[in-house]
Order: sequence, then C-alpha cells, then structure tokens
Amino acid sequence: MTLESGFMTDPTPCPLTVSEIADAYFLEHRAKLIDLAAFLDRVDRAADAGDLVDFRIKALLECLTMLDDGKGQRARRVLEHLSDHSTEPLEAAPMKGALGAPAPE
Repeated sequence: MTLESGFMTDPTPCPLTVSEIADAYFLEHRAKLIDLAAFLDRVDRAADAGDLVDFRIKALLECLTMLDDGKGQRARRVLEHLSDHSTEPLEAAPMKGALGAPAPE
C-alpha cells in the first residue's frame, strides 16, 4: 500500500474480471443511477428551478463529471470534493445533521 494525498491506496488489481464485476454489481448500480436521474428531474421541476442553484446540487453535478473524466480513484476524489476541509471547530452547530457538501464561504 502507498500513501497518496493522505489516503492509503492499494495498487493490487481486483481479482474479479470486468464481466464478474458487472454480473455481481451492475443491476444495483443501474438502480442507483436511475434514482440519481429521478432526483435531478425533481430538481428541474422544482418551483424555483430557474433561481439560484443549491450548492449541494452544484457539488453533486461537479462530481458527476469526475465519473467520466478518465482518471482513476473516483471514489476518493468524489469524497474529497464533498468533504468539509475546514480545520477550525465551530462554536455551535448551525443545525442537526450534516449538509453532505461543503457550504460556500
């Protein structure tokens, strides 16, 4: 294993073939992709769809481009893009839960 950008990466190839991976996981990920498409359709049909784009949706759309950019380590790059990289603690949480993407400054 090697350390790259603070993450451990394993250069060992997956022991499964592409066909075996598709056989095992394709339908699950097909459903997730359709779910994501439905989510974006709902966003398009929202009452304020022509107004400002929510920063979380903007971050999600930016991540979609990472899926097809030909570069590896997509999961790591998407996670980093959607992560809050601030290091200073907040005095009080602004709400319960998480936003799922870093809020604009």
